[in-house]
Amino acid sequence: MNDLSFAVPLWMWAAVTVGIGVMLAVDLLAHRDNHVIGFREAAVWSGIWIAIGLGFGLVLLAWQGGEASSTYYAGYLIEKALSIDNVFVFALVFSFFAVPDAYQHKVLFWGVIGALAARLVFIFTGAELLRVFFWTAYLFGAFLIWTGWRMAFSKDEEVHPDRNPVVRLVKKIIPTDPKFHGDKFFLRVNGKRVATLLFVVLVAVEATDLIFAVDSVAAVLAITTNTFLVWTANAFAVLGLRSLYFCLAGLLRRFTYLHYGLAVLLAFAGIKLILSETPVGKLPIPLTLGVIAGTITVSIAWSLVATRGQATDTDDRPTDTEPAGNARRR
Repeated sequence: MNDLSFAVPLWMWAAVTVGIGVMLAVDLLAHRDNHVIGFREAAVWSGIWIAIGLGFGLVLLAWQGGEASSTYYAGYLIEKALSIDNVFVFALVFSFFAVPDAYQHKVLFWGVIGALAARLVFIFTGAELLRVFFWTAYLFGAFLIWTGWRMAFSKDEEVHPDRNPVVRLVKKIIPTDPKFHGDKFFLRVNGKRVATLLFVVLVAVEATDLIFAVDSVAAVLAITTNTFLVWTANAFAVLGLRSLYFCLAGLLRRFTYLHYGLAVLLAFAGIKLILSETPVGKLPIPLTLGVIAGTITVSIAWSLVATRGQATDTDDRPTDTEPAGNARRR
């Protein structure tokens, strides 16, 4: 574990927080008309978010030097890789509830806000536990190794969003209409406030992401306990999650072996965390970066080669100039 420490003035925290808020506002305004997001538009937005994430690493390079920058990039890469697995689950949730394409972005937008809030809590809690109790590193490390094992060998288990205990609790507490009503999360029926099916979908997305947040935050804390670096790496990776979904949704069936790569990354993070509390000490950041980049590259390349020639869903997704209905009729 890298215990890199440097003073972060309050204004820097405020600047990053305001910057994230501005980027979220821009994204919301750009998609306020609930249009169906095509592959080209999603690719452009993904490029923008990735450029911003990589650019922040250069800011850190100029401000705190190469070690801080490379540590941030290691955290950013592992969070970005793990977020691809989120896309699989989001696709399953949207498919299960038959969410219209035009409303998926709104669900993901508010889902990302919830994801950022959850990660912020987990980051400060996890970092403090690792600082105060040395044995927490063994606990977190074992959890990451176990999670990696489950990801590698339990990938075919079926996921039932409607059986999620949080979703079931919401349905019991809040009166729910079992239909979509445009992009509304709530509406009034006979003077009473009622949740729509779209709100249930949002809860399902938030509940499943909460599980991923524990894994991803623990994995980045295995690289460093510097809360500023962990937070920014998570935040800039999560900001591009919506666009990443619309880019990869049609290619998911070709990522056959990606979960093995993600499992290796989680296990590696767990081993790294455990070793940090042994005489071996922390593994060097260049080695960490190499393992992360190499694992992601190999698992994606392996998947694409193995599924070469298979059809994807990208041809069925509407382009930015083509109505959704036309795309489905091809």
